[in-house]
Amino acid sequence: MTTRLADIAAHAGVSEATVSRVLNGKQGVSAATRQAVLTALDVLGYERPARLRQQRAGLIGLIIPELSNPIFPAFAEAIESALARHGYMSVLCSQAPGGVAEDDYIEMLLERGVAGIIFVNGLHANVHSDRARYVRLLEQALPIVLVNGYRDDIDAPFVSNDDAASLEAAVGHLAAMGHRRIGLAIGQEQYVPTRRKTEGFRRGMAAHTGLADVDDLVVNTLYTVEGGQAAAQRLLDQGCTAICCGNDIMALGAIRAARARGLRVPQDVSVVGFDDSPLTAYLDPPLTTIRQSVREMSLAAVDMLLQEIGGTRAHRAELLYRPELVVRNSTAPAPVTVPAQAASTQR
Repeated sequence: MTTRLADIAAHAGVSEATVSRVLNGKQGVSAATRQAVLTALDVLGYERPARLRQQRAGLIGLIIPELSNPIFPAFAEAIESALARHGYMSVLCSQAPGGVAEDDYIEMLLERGVAGIIFVNGLHANVHSDRARYVRLLEQALPIVLVNGYRDDIDAPFVSNDDAASLEAAVGHLAAMGHRRIGLAIGQEQYVPTRRKTEGFRRGMAAHTGLADVDDLVVNTLYTVEGGQAAAQRLLDQGCTAICCGNDIMALGAIRAARARGLRVPQDVSVVGFDDSPLTAYLDPPLTTIRQSVREMSLAAVDMLLQEIGGTRAHRAELLYRPELVVRNSTAPAPVTVPAQAASTQR
């Protein structure tokens, strides 16, 4: 064993003690050093210990929602690129409605011996979902990282956008331009991001417009174009001159609803999106939106996963990334009077 450790240590450029820690799954070894030791093990023809064999392929599972929302392919691209730089290949699993379920994807990834899994806006973001699937993975010592949708009952690293601060910033921007009747078109209430965005909207309205009771200005629907359009119709009925949306896709629906009434965006109705998805700058009008720090969040998620793979316990408190308000042409000063068609609907 001494000769074996010495050979491996010499090839990897580390000490024999470090080789021993890696082979025994001990903490305190960086992901890069650990990978160097495993590579030396393979090159020299030594058999990996059983606990390390599943990581030979360097596969990482990446489970994301449907690809129809451009923000999720953006996350996938950033995460895949970061993993590749560290010698890992990602196995992309997208969850189209009616398609393969997250639990089925997990089983398929385990069968393929992945070294870890990154979940982006997965079932963990649903407050009603069972955390047992994640507990089981942790009990099997499989490293996981969860992006967006923090749950304090899952003992894993979390990376999130600061959704509450995002909506506070959006409301502050609109209020500064004279809007007081501001609505929120948002997705289903059971999702953590939805609740946080709604909380931020309420705080922003209280701070910037003095409105403490805004229940009639919050419409929960689906995170789709159709959902945004349906929500915007109700908010326009309430006399809103500005609408904050849960994502950029919903914002497209809100603009469609306004134009269906003969209203102009932004002269009659201002619209704010969320995510800063690719192409939002090229819409008509270019969309004012909240930019998630996709690249920074993805790098953090990969870094924490590699720490876990390397035997070092990653930071457990949620990493919150501050968003950026990107002002374009879909927002403007509030109209002097409520748009006629919206006002007539209220009577």
